[in-house]
Amino acid sequence: MARAATTSDAFNAVAEPRRRDILNYLASEERAVGDIVVSLGMEQPSVSKHLGVLRRVGLVRVRRHGRQMFYRTNAEAIRPLHEWTKTFERLWQHQLNRVKERAEAKQKALDKI
Repeated sequence: MARAATTSDAFNAVAEPRRRDILNYLASEERAVGDIVVSLGMEQPSVSKHLGVLRRVGLVRVRRHGRQMFYRTNAEAIRPLHEWTKTFERLWQHQLNRVKERAEAKQKALDKI
């Protein structure tokens, strides 16, 4: 089965690590394209391409101020990603609890020696 285009939905868009880096960088505040370029050490055309994909799937919003473009995350569009990953968060929490229980049981056994 062929993979869907990166612009078809948020899940495909964030499959690319550099786009996730951009989203992480934008999570705290709105940023100009130039700030993203400098902070992430990427070339401007690459940043613009990635921002275009993120914008088309709705993960970021853009605002023009004069000649500058400012981007920010769209929290509402990120919600489905967050909700999907919560499934795995519960799985990992369960696994971590099991590891903790085993470690505590082993420590109790060692304390009895």
